[in-house]
Amino acid sequence: MSNPVPTSAGDTTIVIFGATGDLARRKLLPALVNLARRGALPDRFTVLGVGRSPMSDEAYRTRVAGDLRTFSPVPIDAAVWAWLEPRVFYAFEPLEDLASYESLSDRLDAVEGRQSRNGRLFYLAVPPDAMADIVLRLGAVGLLNEEAGAWRRAVVEKPLGHDLASAQELDRQLALDLAETQIYRIDHYLGKETVQNLMALRFGNGIFEPVWNRRYIDHVQITVAETVGVEDRGGYYDRSGALRDMVQNHLLQLLALTAMEPPISFSADAVRDERVKVLHAIPPLSEADVRSDVVRGQYGAGAIDGTLLPAYRSEARVAPGSATETYVALRLSIDNWRFAGVPFYLRTGKRLPVRASEIAIQFNRPPLQLFRQAGVEAVEPNLLLVRIQPNEGISLQFQAKIPGAAVRLGTVSMAFNYADYFASAPETGYETLLFDCMIGDQTLFHRADMVAAGWRAVAPVLDLVSAEPEALLREYPAGSWGPAAADELLARDGRVWRRPQP
Repeated sequence: MSNPVPTSAGDTTIVIFGATGDLARRKLLPALVNLARRGALPDRFTVLGVGRSPMSDEAYRTRVAGDLRTFSPVPIDAAVWAWLEPRVFYAFEPLEDLASYESLSDRLDAVEGRQSRNGRLFYLAVPPDAMADIVLRLGAVGLLNEEAGAWRRAVVEKPLGHDLASAQELDRQLALDLAETQIYRIDHYLGKETVQNLMALRFGNGIFEPVWNRRYIDHVQITVAETVGVEDRGGYYDRSGALRDMVQNHLLQLLALTAMEPPISFSADAVRDERVKVLHAIPPLSEADVRSDVVRGQYGAGAIDGTLLPAYRSEARVAPGSATETYVALRLSIDNWRFAGVPFYLRTGKRLPVRASEIAIQFNRPPLQLFRQAGVEAVEPNLLLVRIQPNEGISLQFQAKIPGAAVRLGTVSMAFNYADYFASAPETGYETLLFDCMIGDQTLFHRADMVAAGWRAVAPVLDLVSAEPEALLREYPAGSWGPAAADELLARDGRVWRRPQP
């Protein structure tokens, strides 16, 4: 959200390591087609896919065209693909030795033209344990050197480490060959329009910011619910779990955007400074806090929309006795002037009834005395709801008098849906992030200190689970809203979870 923003990137080559993997096929290449359709890519633009399977440029282009027909969120415009297709190339490189990177360097010169001054974006769509080695070898052959005004950047995907120590070690290794300004730690949630609109909602409207504090807000709920199970990611997920896969990055970043102070500008570091301050303001959880304020769950057999579903422990590549959580709910606080005493409830889970991501800000109830005299026994609190997916929008719920002689109150809603106000084609969520990488805007990307702060916030939970793998773990039926203990977590405070709508 830096301002002003170029409408088109400068001369760019994107090198995709893992070019035949799911991320490239389902997200990255469709996103590039969308950027081409809106005219955001330069004429001197090149994509070089790097993979482990021998393939010609023509064969790779044919494969990409088929993937686009399958995975693109909108039908592919023939003229757009005709523009992009000759700019797509493929390199078969095993990448285990330095000679492969020297060969890659020569191939880049060939596809760009030796006199090219293209910026180069190296997208590491590879397993986490391969990232540091790839960067090390790119640096060894000079591919990360910024010369004659040609920039070099690297994109790394989560998971960024397995815990605080491994995340810090990854950063140390990346820093051997890359400056912090060259590292783009991507979180696709931050590419969603509604997430970015949180800052516009808060800081661009005089009616919201004055009440965005502990005097007016009762609590905040952040929910990321998925109907899917682990699908074909059982091997990865069983080593990770919901806490590492979702809470440490996605949910904590949503919390940070919700609770941050106004930045002095929309420059990358000004915005990220305020986000990381929120994470630093989360008090460390004691063991007693973890046992009382954290719920872990794992889905058992159940059904969604009449479809019978297996238990997590029956999924492919999942250990039969696995104690990995597929659901997490937790209560956090923020010890700063704005939000002291306001609880933040976070939850995420797989095999829940609906797919929905939302931030719900519930305001304090008004005094009841006036309405009690008119026979009203309860006044529902106002609620500001930010819907991130699947139907992006914002709504405000408030009370109005129901027509009639008696004083009766009903909840009404003022709703804003993106689809109703702004004509836009469906996207993958990576368009904004890829474009920002090309123009050098790091606002929506993690900084090293942000990654570390996220790991510190969840470290006490990880420590307890490391010592007691079954700690806090409850089973819940697939298709339910999670373990009963998660409801009790809020009931203890006199509150209830929202039930998001699909």
